[in-house]
Amino acid sequence: MGSGNGSGDSGTRHGSGPANGTGFFTSVADAAERLAATGYLASTAVATTVFLADRLGKPLLVEGPAGVGKTELAKAVAAIGQARLVRLQCYEGIDEARALYEWNHAKQLLRITAGRDEGWDEARGDIFGEEFLLARPLLTAIRGEEPTVLLIDEMDKADVEVEALLLEVLSDFQITVPELGTITARRRPFVLLTSNATRELSEALRRRCLFLHLDYPDAELERRIVRLKVPGLDDTLAESLVRIVGALRALELRKAPSVAETIDWARTLLALGADTLDDTVVRDTLGVILKHQDDIRKAARKLTLA
Repeated sequence: MGSGNGSGDSGTRHGSGPANGTGFFTSVADAAERLAATGYLASTAVATTVFLADRLGKPLLVEGPAGVGKTELAKAVAAIGQARLVRLQCYEGIDEARALYEWNHAKQLLRITAGRDEGWDEARGDIFGEEFLLARPLLTAIRGEEPTVLLIDEMDKADVEVEALLLEVLSDFQITVPELGTITARRRPFVLLTSNATRELSEALRRRCLFLHLDYPDAELERRIVRLKVPGLDDTLAESLVRIVGALRALELRKAPSVAETIDWARTLLALGADTLDDTVVRDTLGVILKHQDDIRKAARKLTLA
């Protein structure tokens, strides 16, 4: 099993190769407007990079802290394009069989057993056919006939070797299966990779991608996000909440509050019927936005609500 580095030209080729771009957006303004319609409020920089990734047919590498909307961006693009979302969740130890494909060994064994009177050459021609191939996320996205968004999530958690598996996919949108040949995408997927930057990704991988850094939003954008996601929250309370979250992020915490946790806190305050963010309410609900006890202690000690 394995994929090369774009040099596997021998064997059967499926399809004649994709045209550039998926055609989800017509302009930067269209990208911003359509992302907002899904509930994803994008800055001009985000809308521009997403539009270019779509127009140029380039993978998009989105890097930044956990919880700032990297994965949600892929979901929003899939919703806009009415596309199938194929997700490869990376983790330490993920290998080729989980990312690309593997053979259905149990089914192959049954086929060999059923045809025990056949010679090996005849049996081998059958058991390495499409019927016995188990497509994993990368191959699933490449072979898809319908609009597809391929999300390669938390790339930095995978081992360095996994990056080599992606080079053929991200360069030529093809995968080489030695027993079948090179399978080329009939319809190019929109590819979005995310990274929390826990390790440095290779230059070879970065070269194949457009790059977007997502950070915590400024106060005005975060207020807009809170008002959109939690419409029942009072505007004054939303402003106070965002101000306190900003103050927490300024502290040296093990894990700063993410945008997702800001939204959770807003929903918590709404559920509690809180009218103001006084000292008692903040301290009683810090566990919604801070997930380490030493962070909660530090926040309770240093946070001022004036």
